[in-house]
Parts: sequence; structure tokens; C-alpha cells
Amino acid sequence: MSEAVALKKINHPYITRQEGVCGGKPIIAGTRIRVQDIVIEYVQMGLTPDEIVQAHPHLALAQVHDALSYYYDHAEEILSDIRKSEQLVEEIRKKYSKSVLEEIRV
Repeated sequence: MSEAVALKKINHPYITRQEGVCGGKPIIAGTRIRVQDIVIEYVQMGLTPDEIVQAHPHLALAQVHDALSYYYDHAEEILSDIRKSEQLVEEIRKKYSKSVLEEIRV
């Protein structure tokens, strides 16, 4: 006998979206720090939540944990946003392969 478990929508009190702020991406409320920025620091850079707070002293540990919780609830969306950002950086690098200083020296 198995019972169907209804998943209720999880509230993320520290995460918001605002039109015109960070492209409408999910951010930590009251800041311009995107959830994807916290994820990059945690997953790709290997920082602990405490180290992330040390790097961003205006954040509370609860905010960082809520950002990570939001990520785990919306991983596809956040990973897609990260990939799009990385693609944009790569396009800019290709377009502007030489720095302004290198061009001056030539």
C-alpha cells in the first residue's frame, strides 16, 4: 500500500524576483545577489555557506541556506541561467579577444 504524497509549494522567504533587477532572476531579497551567484560559489568554487557569508558580510547564513534550498527546488532553471551567463561571457571574450591595453601597445 502506497499513499500519494502531495508536494506543497515550498516557501523561500529570502528569495524574490523583481522586474528590472538582475534581469528578473531570483535574488536574495534586498540585495542584487542572484541565487546563481551563491550556487557558483557553493558548487563550483567549493565554498561553505559560512565562507559565503564571510565573502558577503551583509548576508545572513539563513539567506545563503535559503538560496541553496531554492536552487535544489529549481535546479534546472538555475543551471540553465548559469550556462547562459557562461555562454555570454564566452561570446564577449571572442568578440573582444584583445584588451584595450594590448591594442594600445600594438
